Amino acid sequence: MYVILKIIVSAVVIGIVTEVSRRLPSYGGIIAALPLVSLLSIIWLYVQGEETTTLSKFALGVLWGFPATAVMLIIVYIALQNAVHLFISIGLGVSGWLVFLFIQDLVLKHLLQ
Repeated sequence: MYVILKIIVSAVVIGIVTEVSRRLPSYGGIIAALPLVSLLSIIWLYVQGEETTTLSKFALGVLWGFPATAVMLIIVYIALQNAVHLFISIGLGVSGWLVFLFIQDLVLKHLLQ
């Protein structure tokens, strides 16, 4: 039952964001930048009875991925501004995201030794 409810609510949120983006791209981007998926995930975990330590670890994981996500979005933006096809832009962005996460992990492991 929760799975269907989660899918429906999540789909409605995505639908609203895309409709706002279609009419007002700048505002749609701002709304999309909200951590909607993260917040929905925390809410669903909480509703399903997860402990606050699990929620806290999840939030930390989201923070850990934030810099790489920013890099990905910058790459996609630059690629699209230079007339690179959407799916190639996304591929470049995801590749940059993976590389950034790898480098971030190496740097932090080196600093924490």
